[in-house]
Amino acid sequence: MKKIELEILGLSSSQSQSGSFALVLGEKDGSRRLPIIIGMFEAQSIAIQIEKINPTRPLTHDLFKSFAQQMAVNVQEIMISDLKEGVFFSKIVCSDGEKEFELDARPSDAIAIGLRFGVPIYTVESVLSEAGIILSDLDEEEDEDEETDEIPTSGKETGKAASASAGSGNKITDVSVEELNTMLNEALEKEDYEKAAKIRDELNKRGE
Repeated sequence: MKKIELEILGLSSSQSQSGSFALVLGEKDGSRRLPIIIGMFEAQSIAIQIEKINPTRPLTHDLFKSFAQQMAVNVQEIMISDLKEGVFFSKIVCSDGEKEFELDARPSDAIAIGLRFGVPIYTVESVLSEAGIILSDLDEEEDEDEETDEIPTSGKETGKAASASAGSGNKITDVSVEELNTMLNEALEKEDYEKAAKIRDELNKRGE
């Protein structure tokens, strides 16, 4: 069975399911996209690994990696192997140095773990043929979202208050380095990793 390598192209709030996220995988050296709806926790776990953020305490997928390493088990690859009645199935391919074995897992968990081991993500033609689509303007939509992202200067601001502050010009680019570092620490303490990633990127732009 021929394996098709995938790469992560995007992660955004799902428009169809409240509280869920859309993880978009792309065919490497190809044009097909494979969107998978995942839960909030798994999305957060994937996002902080992509953004190279160290959580204050290990998440479940970090714990899996630590446990596997202590048991001398290494993850080889992630395989999104099947699609049945709209449900994706995946496998975590592992090795203990002598034999190879597979663990059944949800794609979201498998990918979160695979990212921590730095292994490739694969699928098969039958899955891409059935669920793969071409989203030619996906990257443009994501760019527009990133350009309009604004972070409130206070962690207490939510909902209408946050919108009001953003409208008055409180963009992340208008905040001092000292305030950004304070906001970063607050975001990490609250485990708001999406906000932390944006703050960290702004600090990196300023060479801090």
